[in-house]
Amino acid sequence: MKKLLAILAFAGVLASSALQAEPAPQSEPATEQAAADEASFHQVLKEKFIEGDVRFMTPVLICLILGLAFSIERILTLNLATTNTKKLLGQIEDALAKGGVNAALDVTRNTRGPVASIFTQGLMRYSEGIDMVEKSIVSYGGVEMGKLERGLIWISLFIALGPMLGFFGTVVGMVQAFSDIEAAGDISPNIVAGGMKVALTTTVGGLIVGMVLQVFYNYLVSKIDSLVNDMEDASISLVDILVKHKLVSQK
Repeated sequence: MKKLLAILAFAGVLASSALQAEPAPQSEPATEQAAADEASFHQVLKEKFIEGDVRFMTPVLICLILGLAFSIERILTLNLATTNTKKLLGQIEDALAKGGVNAALDVTRNTRGPVASIFTQGLMRYSEGIDMVEKSIVSYGGVEMGKLERGLIWISLFIALGPMLGFFGTVVGMVQAFSDIEAAGDISPNIVAGGMKVALTTTVGGLIVGMVLQVFYNYLVSKIDSLVNDMEDASISLVDILVKHKLVSQK
């Protein structure tokens, strides 16, 4: 018992000394440093925006905001349009086996996405033969593809317009620099610095807008291509299922 008490007392002494030796937490200085870095980052952005001349940087910023708005809207829409085609085809085949075409139509009408909409159009024309089913699927597939690509033209516009506005600010800045040189009658770095700063800053801003929106545009195009491929593969599978269940005549 005495040995146990002695061990416990020794452990307590070690724990106490460890706590005393542990340095005080540095959370507050770290937090203050992070806040200072964040404030300095925003301050730098604000300064660069002002240096580029608000008259030229504001249209560039508007292009970025509108382009991002269209991109985010398209990303959300395309993600909602994504359908598990294998699962949907399995549900349609089960419905055809148990309740016929009407049961399959109930499945497609209650499923969200362009693939389900194409299936609905094809199933509604099953009584007119396989050729009519295929034509209906192809025609409505073009309509759904147009819906998927809606808004991309505006994103591509802002991709081109952002750098163009930046280059416009560059040209104006260079004209300002040469006007200052002409007025002063002397070529001095101090004279042309203001115009050159406007020129370079607006160029950088326009290029940043173009690069950022280009990344979103390429992602959206690849997403649309993936959805279109799924639509085509699923349409072929739907026709095979209808032929398998002898619901369409090959005429």
